[in-house]
Amino acid sequence: QVQLVESGGGLVQPGGSLTLSCAASGSIGSPNTMAWYRRDPGKQRELVAAISSSTSTVYAESVKGRFTISRDNAKNTVSLQMNSLKPEDTAVYYCNLRQWNGQEYWGKGTLVTVSS
Repeated sequence: QVQLVESGGGLVQPGGSLTLSCAASGSIGSPNTMAWYRRDPGKQRELVAAISSSTSTVYAESVKGRFTISRDNAKNTVSLQMNSLKPEDTAVYYCNLRQWNGQEYWGKGTLVTVSS
């Protein structure tokens, strides 16, 4: 089993910045991909950014140039630096880990609210 614990959500004004962190523990295999998803009420969950064990990254078009995903393989953590935040970035953000064998794990989510 793998446990994922997110932190760093909160309220921020438009144009502001926020950093989300996720710590993974348990039976973590390698290689794996860690990612951030988000879900806005009434909408489907969407991939925000993903990073592989080799640090290859993928970003949603809507966050390119504003968000940066990074990971520390030694500490099994993944972070999401979010800059130039917009009201439409408001959502619950979930940490995700997908193992080499396809097993997938989710955190409980952390709420990000972008509002003045």
